[in-house]
Parts: sequence; C-alpha cells; structure tokens
Amino acid sequence: MALQYTNRRGQTYVLHQGTTKTGKPKYYFSLKTEGNLIDSIPDGYEIYENPNSQVYLRKIQPKVFSDRELETVEQGIKRYSKIKKFIIDVKDNSIIIHLPDQDVGKVSDILSALGGRDTSSKHLDSLLTYTPMMRFVRRKDSKNFWVQRWCFRGSVDDWIDLDAGEDLESLVKKYAPHLGQESFYELYGF
Repeated sequence: MALQYTNRRGQTYVLHQGTTKTGKPKYYFSLKTEGNLIDSIPDGYEIYENPNSQVYLRKIQPKVFSDRELETVEQGIKRYSKIKKFIIDVKDNSIIIHLPDQDVGKVSDILSALGGRDTSSKHLDSLLTYTPMMRFVRRKDSKNFWVQRWCFRGSVDDWIDLDAGEDLESLVKKYAPHLGQESFYELYGF
C-alpha cells in the first residue's frame, strides 16, 4: 500500500519515487494513484504541507526554534490579535505568520447560507488561501529576534524590518494586535 497523506483541504496525496537526470532518486507527492508508488518515508525525509495545502517530501529541517518559542508566537497571536484564522510556518530561521486572503466571516456566512453551520466549518479551511504577513527572524549568532512585515508597495514587495529584541514575547505582544488591521500597513521600523 502506497503512503498517503491527506492535507487540510481533504485532498489525498500519494508518495511517488522518480529519478533525476543524474540517476539519483527523487520523491514527490501527487494526487495520481498510478506510477512508481512507495509505501514509507525514506530516511532523512519528512512530509511538509505548506500554508496553501501543497504537500512535499523534503529533507528533515534542523530545528532552529524551541517548542516554547513557537508556542509563544501562536498563543500571542490568539491573545493579542483579533484574527481567528492564521497559520504559522517555520522556514529556515523564520517563524512566519500567514493570514487568509479571503474575508473569513463573509466566506463562512455564504457557506452557512448554502448548507448550514456544520457544513461551513468543514469546508471553510478547504477554500482559504494564505499569504505571509509577518515573521520573526533569528539571525545566525544572535540572541535577537527581528520582527518583519511584508511590504506590498510595488517598488518594494519584500520583508521590511520593524523592530528587534531578545524578548520574543514582548515583540509578539507589541506587533500581533496589528495583524488583520489597517494599522498593519502603517508599521515601519528602522
């Protein structure tokens, strides 16, 4: 039996093995159930689902952040911001907060009108797409966390620094309230 993984949207992916041009094995997930299927994760690899529900097999990433630091960010967003839906992703040396592209309340209302409250909660996650909005970066050889937000100005379209400090909790407390608010776009740092 081939290894299967069901993502947040309820799509079931199957693990495949292929070959690179140089003859080395490569691994990938696909919705197709035919091909060279494998039944276990190769040593040194892990399943990764990105915030928009795409599924990959990737090499195991080194752990840069402690569970406590990740919990600090997650609980801080729940406590200090008004947003209800968000995804936290860790990439390299960054804890990235992704917010839905859609108005969650309006999408939920539409789904409720079509099929009741139970149906809306089940299908809401399958419809949402996410964009990275804020991140906490730990630079090499530094105790500091750098807070950055995504800048949507056409001339920039990149991360901009807002603040830095050793106390992650106070940074989350200071900047999480701006997530999903107009004030987010007025944040500028140094």
